[in-house]
Amino acid sequence: MAIEKELLDQLLAGRDPNEVFARDGLLDDLKRALSERILNAELDEHLQDEGAAGNANRRNGHSKKSVLTSSSKMTLAIPRDRSGTFDPKLIAKYQRRFPDFDDKIISMYARGMTVREIRGHLEELYGIEVSPDLISAITDAVLEEVAEWQNRPLDICYPLVFFDAIRVKIRDEGFVRNKAVYIALGILPDGTKEILGIWIEQTEGAKFWLRVMNELKNRGVGDILIAVVDGLKGFPEAINAVFPQTVVQTCIVHLIRHSLEFVSWKDRKPVVPALRAIYRAKDAEEDFEAGFWGQRYPAITQSWRRNWQHVVPFFAYPESVRRIIYTTNAIEALNSKLRRAVRTRGHFPNDDAAMKLLYLVLNHAAEDWKRPPREWFEAKTQFAVVFGERFVSQ
Repeated sequence: MAIEKELLDQLLAGRDPNEVFARDGLLDDLKRALSERILNAELDEHLQDEGAAGNANRRNGHSKKSVLTSSSKMTLAIPRDRSGTFDPKLIAKYQRRFPDFDDKIISMYARGMTVREIRGHLEELYGIEVSPDLISAITDAVLEEVAEWQNRPLDICYPLVFFDAIRVKIRDEGFVRNKAVYIALGILPDGTKEILGIWIEQTEGAKFWLRVMNELKNRGVGDILIAVVDGLKGFPEAINAVFPQTVVQTCIVHLIRHSLEFVSWKDRKPVVPALRAIYRAKDAEEDFEAGFWGQRYPAITQSWRRNWQHVVPFFAYPESVRRIIYTTNAIEALNSKLRRAVRTRGHFPNDDAAMKLLYLVLNHAAEDWKRPPREWFEAKTQFAVVFGERFVSQ
């Protein structure tokens, strides 16, 4: 509801415009006045309810209480009742922060800001001094949300799931270890994206991946049409042990990057088109090995040969589906945001601290996912043809 011009003129009369939004300026005065008005209205309603129930109760003055808002620290006059049964909804008895304050802390943390940066930001902009323990306590509350999110039911069918990992330094048993954090990005039949989960690797190899696959199945996933993985040994077997019909495809982007590790810097630019010719070929017979660059860098050929079983499926699909499988922009963009957030921290004190940050960053990134990728409309038709009822019936 718009504020009347006459009322605004009264509020601004005689005030320096530069101080309206300053600390303890007009905006803070309005917040304080509105908060106290709401608190008094709450007490009136409470006394009315108690009177209707036959309990004699009445007002008993005010008490001062300092509270944190998203932009300032202010002192409120909290109304009291004689029986001490009044507990405001706006700011509860033992609460010292407005909900929007916690939201702002979590939002800054989700953008990758460290505890030190958040403290500096709040002090510089709003003059609020906040302890590191308070920031940690606010963000730790997210862990319950993480646990609920990690166990939520999933859809029955995902035409495409990308499994990828980033390395994160986490303190474990007194040592800083380089742990793998796996992210599963699912594409639904309508083309929309969904993060299926985050897993921090506790044990090496197939047992860990088998646990992840079983967890997805237990949460309701009945079928994955194509799983794109980064070529880790034992991962395809773990996927097919739980989802036997799933086509496991090695991520072409990872293969190309790995191939370039064998190439000198001066040769990388001309080698890339030669590698591109492999995955753009009409079939799997494109002969990179016999070409100039294949002869010059035989390690590239060996690398592709080792993964060939899970490269070949790529060539069975039409161009529209290939583009979706190859174009890992979505998960690459996610990984970029995750690495940027992780880089500012050096290492994490424990798994929970890492999980908390990664969840918030992913959740924040997912807010921008409004529509399916442009390639999906054509690919969807091809998926329906290639996979038949496994795709269409969902």
